[in-house]
Amino acid sequence: MLPRSRPAIHLLLASVTLLAIGSLATAQQATLQPATPVTTPAPAATPAATASPTPGVVRHGLKAPEPRTPGTIRIATYNIENLFDDKDDPALSGEQDDKDMTKPLAHRQAAAAAIKALDADIIAMQEIESLEALTWFRDNHLKGLGYDHIVSIDSGDGRGIECSVLSRFPLKDAKVFKDMPLGGTHPDKWGNEANREAGKPITFRRSPLQVTAEVPADKAATFAKAAGAIGTDAAANPKPFEVTLFVIHFKSGRPGAYWREAESRKTAELAADLLKTSPDRNIIITGDFNSQKNEEPLAILYRAGWHDIFADRNPKDTETMTHSSDRAIDHLLFSNGLSGELVFDSRFVLGTITRPAGVDWRTTPPPDNYCADHYPVAIDLYPFERPATDKIPQHRTPVKPAAADDVQHETPPAAKPASRNANPKPDPKK
Repeated sequence: MLPRSRPAIHLLLASVTLLAIGSLATAQQATLQPATPVTTPAPAATPAATASPTPGVVRHGLKAPEPRTPGTIRIATYNIENLFDDKDDPALSGEQDDKDMTKPLAHRQAAAAAIKALDADIIAMQEIESLEALTWFRDNHLKGLGYDHIVSIDSGDGRGIECSVLSRFPLKDAKVFKDMPLGGTHPDKWGNEANREAGKPITFRRSPLQVTAEVPADKAATFAKAAGAIGTDAAANPKPFEVTLFVIHFKSGRPGAYWREAESRKTAELAADLLKTSPDRNIIITGDFNSQKNEEPLAILYRAGWHDIFADRNPKDTETMTHSSDRAIDHLLFSNGLSGELVFDSRFVLGTITRPAGVDWRTTPPPDNYCADHYPVAIDLYPFERPATDKIPQHRTPVKPAAADDVQHETPPAAKPASRNANPKPDPKK
């Protein structure tokens, strides 16, 4: 378990709020329902939404969010798992039909209650069907939380899922990198299976979303004063504060390691291009890496100079696991320019209701008050410039140097044709 330098009152708060987090499914109905009823009939319940074998439990992460650090904003990443809306795309049929893919109402409500408890100002999100789906979710379940700024762009994924951002601050310069060559071609095998992608150029399975959030100067000054920086330039002569996000969702599946490594190298290259012209630029690479920190996709980014807010985590620490498979695969990496602004004692993973231990997280029907198979990861950030620090989380063991040939010659299964909602069936390995 990571050492924590928190006041005792934090532990008291966590105990007091345990019931609130454990009862998300009931509390959220009263607090997060839209002012007017949703008129679209709810889709028929699927077995996964109704056949809960046992009550859900919180097995990972904290039972309650960390209290907000005065004078900060909170940044988070959250793979919300298959957020499909209730609109049937008539152009899709058969295996790619999306009419039964709507995220169940109880699960949407539970996820919304978790987001409310999280209270993040900027949330990088994964597995969003579309801008329309995210707007539908926000308008029906997140009313009054201030997420007035929203970005979601087609990532080129065969299932139709995208990377997105919800923000309380303006967003600008959003772009994706669909079909960008990553170098090399797909080999002949995906594990032991033949691959119809063999010989084709490797591209992003889901393009990263690059977008910049801007805290206006007047609000930055307010945060500086709340942080006790009265009399400093941050309060007296404020400037807009910007942070650029690369929201990623690397390829899933054990045989896909070579693909994730290619995605990681290109992501590092794209971010490095921004730093060439502005070395102090504030950049965060975050999302679902489908990799743990001791695996090569993360090591590639570490060697490229990116820092992990949980670099010093113990792999056996359940408080910092981010996925119901007992792994930490969702990460938040930052550039040198943010070392002075991030509050490392504020980092946390918010636990949500999941399946009990000992069952198959891929196939066991989830509890009714289930949110997703991933959990939110968050940290607080001062939205004004502060002196850099070298007191950042350090790896327990040195990062291994790059191997002479770091591409694992394994091959993915054939991709489905890309469209907004193409092949919207759950990827059991995410």
